[in-house]
Parts: sequence; structure tokens; C-alpha cells
Amino acid sequence: MTISVIETKLHLHRQKFPALANKTYFNYGGQGPMAKASMNAITQAQAYIQEIGPFGNAIGKWIGQEVKATRAAIASELNVQPQTISITENVTVGCNITMWGIDWQAGDHLLLSDCEHHSVVAIAQEISRRYAIEVTTCPLMSTLNEGDPVAIVAQHLRPNTRLVILSHILWNTGQILPLDKIARKCRENNSLLLIDAAQSVGLLSLDLTALGVDFYAFTGHKWLCGPAGIGGLYVHPEIRASLKPTFVGWRSVITDSQGMPMDWQPDGQCYEVATSDYPLYAGLREAIAIHRQWGTAEERYQQICRNSEYLWQQLRTLPNIHLLLTSAPESGLVSFQLAQNTHQSHPQLVNFLESQGLFIRIIANPNCVRACVHYFTLESEIDKLVEGIREWLVVNG
Repeated sequence: MTISVIETKLHLHRQKFPALANKTYFNYGGQGPMAKASMNAITQAQAYIQEIGPFGNAIGKWIGQEVKATRAAIASELNVQPQTISITENVTVGCNITMWGIDWQAGDHLLLSDCEHHSVVAIAQEISRRYAIEVTTCPLMSTLNEGDPVAIVAQHLRPNTRLVILSHILWNTGQILPLDKIARKCRENNSLLLIDAAQSVGLLSLDLTALGVDFYAFTGHKWLCGPAGIGGLYVHPEIRASLKPTFVGWRSVITDSQGMPMDWQPDGQCYEVATSDYPLYAGLREAIAIHRQWGTAEERYQQICRNSEYLWQQLRTLPNIHLLLTSAPESGLVSFQLAQNTHQSHPQLVNFLESQGLFIRIIANPNCVRACVHYFTLESEIDKLVEGIREWLVVNG
């Protein structure tokens, strides 16, 4: 396929996303823009529910089909069996299910990295307070350009480490962790491994079975460009029996002829609770289908890497810009710092760029600015962002 054909295909594909028509968007790691077809799918599903009747036998059967189809679509993206997937609202819900479902004993150890999202850190702190467990962190931020994250994690494991929590892609620096090797170290130590997959689902080509992780919490509203309010949790089938449900509802249980609960559901449904916003399910499935129309997960990932390398190379030409990565990124997250007056200047730069229709964001730790590129980001958009930063530097550098 020639470059001109690829560009034509890409421009046609981008027309499916209305938000891209009036802004230059680099915040996919925060929330991706939805395609018009996804929005239509949500609207049509809501209209159908009201037409048939929000509660009744017919709509109950339809909802069952929607849930089954959505679980299968998610599982296909992750290369796992549908029964291993629990449908949740977002990453944080999946982490809560996992972290509160473990049978903690006083004196147990929970290990985090120093690059985890504050929502996960807050859960760990509350579990520590309630159950008298010890929470420590291992320094993975320092391994961004050199060092061995596998060795760092292994050094910080203890005989009593019950759970290790890491992000597949570090949300602040864009570093991808070698999960297969880390998972092996955790298994050898009899430690469970929970992955915050906020930045990886929809970005990487994934095979969770090959990675060997125990838990993988993700969302549909970031790199998948689906609606906010729907995500999922993968639980390894050999671990499910030991992870007890914390949130419990009618979807979690099997009932007898009298409608009384008898047992947990035998699959990922055991961690689901009750009535959900089912029209969102159609929106997420449509989002996944739209990405597949453009290319395979591996093809999309390779294009993301080409775009992030181009952005990284262009930023290197600017004065007073310090890129966190010293080599081309392997993910779609590119973080950088201004060389002077960092704490004051980062908000000013981000605000200036947004006033020009260029959307990026600030990260607190390390204090930096993060731009995200997707497979459908254009080189011309990257050029526009770099030129906007250059313009700001001329006036404020």
C-alpha cells in the first residue's frame, strides 16, 4: 500500500470522529474522542429499550445478548476467554474489586511502584489502615532510560508479599513494563500481580494469557475511544476461586426457584453487581469494531509507535525542551519538561496551546507535560503542536 493510499485511508477514517474536525487532540491517555457511530449506537440502544419497555421479558433477553456480545468483544481484544472478563465501569472499579477481594491478614505486604495512579495508592492506603498490612513502593521511575525494572521488582518482593500492583504502561512517562518477566518473578514468590491497564488497552497488541498476569483492570474510554462508564477486569481462571466478591448484587449470584441466592456465578459475572447503563455496551462494541476496520491491533500499535517517534524527534529540535525518554518511545505517550521555571511554565504552556485548539495535559509526578498520539494522529497535527510549543517558547523562553 503506497503512502498516498494510506494517507487517504487515514483521512477517511478520521472523519468518523467528529471531535477531530475542530481541534488538534493529544489527550488519548485521558479520554479518547468517540466516533459518530459509537454515539449513534448508544442512542439507538436507548431508544430500543424505551420502545420495547425498560423492564420486561423481551428487554431482559436483549440485555442478556448485549452483555454476552460485549464480553466477547472485550475478550477478543485481550486474547482471552469471555468467561474471564467482568464488565465494570472503569479501571478504578476493577482495582477495587481485586484489592478488596483478597483475604488480607495483618502483617501482609502489598508492593506498588512509584508510578501508580493516586486512585490506586489511595485504595492501598485504606486497606493498610483497615487490615494492618504494610504498603511499600519500588522505584521504577528511575528505570525509564536505564536499569532493569524486573530486577527492581524482584528486589522488593518479600516472602509475605501478597499482591504487586503495577501499570502496564506508566501513565506519567510512557514506559512499557515487561510484564511476562515480572509475572514470572511474582509467581516464583507466590505473589499475585494486578495490572492497571488504563494506558495499554487500545494501544498495545495484547495477549493476557501469554503475559501471565493474575488481574488486568482496564477502561473503554481512553485508547479504545469508547464511552465513559464502561471498562472491565480480567481475572485469571485459576485465581478466581480465591478472589471473593466485595460488591455483591443480583448479577453476581445464582438463585434457586424461590429467587434466593445459592452460589456465585461461575465466571467473571461473579464480580458484576446490578443494573448497568446497557446502551454504553453497544457504544464500546462499535468503538472496537471501528478500530478493527482500520487495521489489526498490531498494525495500530506500530502506527502509534511511528507517530510517537516522529513527535519525539520533532520535540528534540526545540530549545529548552527536556524529553523524559532518551530514545524513541515504545508507546503513544510522549512526556517532556521545560528547561526553566518548570512549575510555573507548564500550566501556562498547556493553557496557551488549548487556546490554539491544541490539547495536551500536565502530569504532577514527575512534573512534566504529556502529549499522546494515536494511530490516526496526522504528522501535520504533530507539526502543528510542535510549532505551537515553539511559538510559546519564543515569547516565554
